[in-house]
Amino acid sequence: MATIQNILQAAVRREEEANEFYTRMAARCKDAFVRQLFTQLAGDELGHKAFLLGCLNDPDLLKKLSVPVDCKVAEATPAVDGADANLKAADAVALAMKREQSAVEHYQQLAASAQSDDYRRAFEGLANMELNHKKKLEDAFINVGYPEVF
Repeated sequence: MATIQNILQAAVRREEEANEFYTRMAARCKDAFVRQLFTQLAGDELGHKAFLLGCLNDPDLLKKLSVPVDCKVAEATPAVDGADANLKAADAVALAMKREQSAVEHYQQLAASAQSDDYRRAFEGLANMELNHKKKLEDAFINVGYPEVF
């Protein structure tokens, strides 16, 4: 049976993978705004990793994460093929946004199926952490994908 420690260690690995993803995406992006966004997100993922390592000593820290409003932009956006070497800025952000959506849903599903309140709260905290990045990417997607025309 998984323990809170196992859950947090798996979450640390996911943050390391997310850091690698954003670092690769930043290197691929020609758009300066998106490259800067992905570089920032790569750093954020290392911050998440450090936070989760702290949670190994105090899992209650997960309860202190803010819960942003979920506008469901990612859910309303079609998936993008990340293998395309010439992703447009909006497509690169959409790809990252869908990745964060998947992470949120992963932790929400684990929370829904958790057998104990401690596990449920831990997974909910992890979902909230990912939801913050999803929100940041959704805001960027709206700015990049739907610029106002004057």
